[in-house]
Amino acid sequence: GLLVPPAPGRAQDGERPVRERTTYQDLQMFSQVLNQIRVNHPDELDTHRLFMAAVEGLVRAADPHSYVIPFERLSPDKEKALRDGKLVPVPIAFRDVGGAFVVVSVHPGSDAMALDILPGDELVAVDDEPVRAGSVDELELILAGAPGSEVGLALERRRSDGSLARLERTVRRERVDPASAIPVATLLEPGTGYVRITTFGNGRVADDLHDALERLEKQGMERLVLDLRDNGGGLLDQAAAVAGEFLPRGTLVYTTEGRKEAVTDTARVRRSFWRSERDYPIVLLVDEGTASASEVVAGALQDHDRALIVGRTTFGKSLVMQGFPLTDGSIMVLVIGTVRTPCGRSIQREYRSVSTRDYYRAAARERELAGRPSCTTAGGRTVYGGGGIVPDRSLPPVTTPRWLALVHEQDLLLRWTAGFVEGRRDEIRATLAVEHAAPRLPDGALDAFLAFAGEQDVTIPDDDDARQRLATELTLRLAHAAGGAPAYFLALARTDPEVRAAVQALDEAGGL
Repeated sequence: GLLVPPAPGRAQDGERPVRERTTYQDLQMFSQVLNQIRVNHPDELDTHRLFMAAVEGLVRAADPHSYVIPFERLSPDKEKALRDGKLVPVPIAFRDVGGAFVVVSVHPGSDAMALDILPGDELVAVDDEPVRAGSVDELELILAGAPGSEVGLALERRRSDGSLARLERTVRRERVDPASAIPVATLLEPGTGYVRITTFGNGRVADDLHDALERLEKQGMERLVLDLRDNGGGLLDQAAAVAGEFLPRGTLVYTTEGRKEAVTDTARVRRSFWRSERDYPIVLLVDEGTASASEVVAGALQDHDRALIVGRTTFGKSLVMQGFPLTDGSIMVLVIGTVRTPCGRSIQREYRSVSTRDYYRAAARERELAGRPSCTTAGGRTVYGGGGIVPDRSLPPVTTPRWLALVHEQDLLLRWTAGFVEGRRDEIRATLAVEHAAPRLPDGALDAFLAFAGEQDVTIPDDDDARQRLATELTLRLAHAAGGAPAYFLALARTDPEVRAAVQALDEAGGL
């Protein structure tokens, strides 16, 4: 546009800006800016909307997790209906990444598991309309609807070569059974137990874990793999109770600290569930999707030398947040404290020296240990803080070959599965029921899918590695189609190389 000379009264060229300013002076400057806009801007502007934009920017500048929901975007009636259970959300967890909403996970007990919606996919449209939400909570409210109704989601996926693919998915709104927080608890082999916890989002997780452990112990479990991968967290009291399954009464689980005294707290195991001491070896499996309350569990068990942590560095988010109503009816949700592990290390990653997008990207890659704050466990091991829980034994990152990325992007697995499963459900279930054995792919499944993929112009390499990878993908998809989430997670536990690596580390865990 055309520029005109600055108005009189501007700072002279060469003058250094004043850096040490009082809050009062900054408020004066804000008032000056608002007044200049009102007096000089040619459009008729809603000054309250301008002010709220400044408030939202102010809160977002504080940290990557605090946010504001302006009153005009709140729907009290819809919010109450959602809270009362008359409306249900989509079974997908999103994270706000610099104003873009990115998939964190798909609920393991939902039909959406079969839709090839992957962590990292970015939501770009809802029912063909641009996404208009200022926070994850607001997005959840927008996406909520009547149980069983459907919503169209457009997602953008960045391939490994940097190119983008647009995906269209129709997702059913459904109320997912909270029991699916522990979709599988089984013996992988005689004496070796495996339990997966997918969320701490409901108040029964610790009780369900307690029941599962007692059942496995009666079956002869002598060592345990506890899987918290892609567990985005939830309730801190459930994290403390889960840790209490393996720690004695009175053991420190975490501490919280903030500016106000009321935020500062020390959480200890209030009760011990032990009938007799659980002293069997434990390997805790984590990855970059392990966040918040699940990181608290990992930190507590690592600090007390109660479990060997295997996997990849966790996400690094452990903050205390609180909602504050504003005078116009808006709501500000603000970080008010941080969480530390028993030995004093901070789980939260540094966010002040990086952009918001880089902050979230860093969760997906290993971070250097140099310069990290550290502390010593009860047994003398050095553990690191300042950015997630660093595993005792690291696993390599998961890579997806381009042919498999195309299979997922074009939704070939879902499109093929229904026709193949029809009339063979009992046969497929039988292949999953062999105790302690890896599930077997039904006869003809691999060749049938290869033919189908060829019809869709997707070429799959003719080598042993590709065929084995595809066989595993098909096994998991057929397991879910024939037996739902429990069958899927059972098949995953028996085919996943990371679970095998965790089992191999149990001997080392026994030495803690």
